[in-house]
Amino acid sequence: MPLLLLLAAGCSRAVTPGSSNVAAPTGLEAAAIEAGVIPDPQNADITGLYTRDTDRVCIVPAANAYQIGVFVDYGDDQHCSGLGTVSRVGETLHVGFSDADGCRFDARFEGDRVVFPGTVPEPCRKLCSQRASIAGLTVDQLSNSAAEAATLRDARGRLLCPSG
Repeated sequence: MPLLLLLAAGCSRAVTPGSSNVAAPTGLEAAAIEAGVIPDPQNADITGLYTRDTDRVCIVPAANAYQIGVFVDYGDDQHCSGLGTVSRVGETLHVGFSDADGCRFDARFEGDRVVFPGTVPEPCRKLCSQRASIAGLTVDQLSNSAAEAATLRDARGRLLCPSG
């Protein structure tokens, strides 16, 4: 029984005021960050152009937060497109699309990747045509240049991360 209590005590950790509620990387992840194999999500800037196949996300600095734009193209006139804002707390990105009132959710920032949740609020449907969706969108950083990210356009030619 005392061994069980020691194990339980070893699993808890005190949280001091002002400490981050984001878990520090441990084990292999910490070693990979230290070796420079993967970026440290806590210190990486979110600015940039992110892509995977025909999916695109741009993030550029704005006055109070960041601007975010998304373009997903499934072909056959099935696509999603939206502009909004994003703020960051640790690895959590608070995303809100102005093109679809009520389309707000938390995404993950993994240092060089942005991952949208598997389900998004119903108002996010306004961003998409037909059966397309932004749910589960995962994109990898192609560039950390705000100038490059600001050139992203949707299918109608609209800039998704306009500067200024």
